[in-house]
Amino acid sequence: MSTFRKVFKGKHTFLAVVHVEGGAQALRNARIAEQEGADGIFLINHSISYVSLVECYREIREQLPGFWIGLNCLDLGMSAVSYIPKDTAGVWIDNAGVSEGRNPVVGAQEFARLRRDSEWFGVYFGGVAFKYQGHIKNVARVAKLAVPFVDVITTSGPGTGMAADLTKICKMKMAIGNHPLAIASGITPENVEKYMPYVDCFLVATGISDSHTELNPFKVRKLAKALGK
Repeated sequence: MSTFRKVFKGKHTFLAVVHVEGGAQALRNARIAEQEGADGIFLINHSISYVSLVECYREIREQLPGFWIGLNCLDLGMSAVSYIPKDTAGVWIDNAGVSEGRNPVVGAQEFARLRRDSEWFGVYFGGVAFKYQGHIKNVARVAKLAVPFVDVITTSGPGTGMAADLTKICKMKMAIGNHPLAIASGITPENVEKYMPYVDCFLVATGISDSHTELNPFKVRKLAKALGK
């Protein structure tokens, strides 16, 4: 059984993404996600440092001790695994280091070394054929190359809030079989159904939010219900 399957039960997993500005704002949105049916959250930093993000994480962990909480430290990239608290449930790295280049998995191998040395044992979500990283001609091949290195292969549409092409998703899932696949852009309560046969995990922000930093409780609940929560 994969690390992902050991942690999350059910066919589909819903992780709300909180764009963190500060402690009170992060906790408020974490409570919305927890109360309205999400399986967990990812905290992500755009305007603050990873140090501040970790401080917010610790505050939320204290208030919601049983809730699944992951981190995406945008200012650290792959090195995040060396700096996060050891009890962090998940790490999301936008670029898993798998490409169509001459040495297609050299970046993924480097992260595997960092992860091993860090002695962090959570669930790793790694971006493959991810937004803003250039066009991938053969998404099935890069997805398959990622399997030995990434717990949850995480892909996206072409940009923030933009839905992924369904053909792309089908190709990636066929290539990786039972290995977990996540989408991290463009999911809404209205379009999630068409992805459900192929996707195991949904990382969602824009489609359940009122603004960049504030989740909408009704939309969170609506998506949770659509996923059978």
